[in-house]
Amino acid sequence: MRHVQRSPGRVTVQEAAGHTGHSTADENGTPSRAADGTVLLDVREPFEWQAGHAPGAVHVPLSALAAGAPLPPEALGRPLVVICRSGNRSRQAAELLTARGAEAVDVIGGMRDWAEVGLPVVDPQGGDGTVA
Repeated sequence: MRHVQRSPGRVTVQEAAGHTGHSTADENGTPSRAADGTVLLDVREPFEWQAGHAPGAVHVPLSALAAGAPLPPEALGRPLVVICRSGNRSRQAAELLTARGAEAVDVIGGMRDWAEVGLPVVDPQGGDGTVA
């Protein structure tokens, strides 16, 4: 019997925010803990992460994942919502992670759409970030 690989799902930024607790963030933009333990995994490059990212997101660049890097401990065995700048790299990362056995979906429109709908973007110090 042939194993059929399923493609990862895709979610909107609003759905991603709901899954990761960002739709119920506190006044500082810190997400509440998602009930199902879903992790927002940002796969952009370090300079993009430094410019701005979603509060509470976990960072592993797609280039590192493609080279075989493991997920960080806080993302192991948990559902993943994968985000990048526009949705291209996150789709590739979600496919890679699904092939490794992870439960992963990617975010349509990425951090550009995330910021556009008014979801929080912070820099490493917790100040206002930008999407690079």
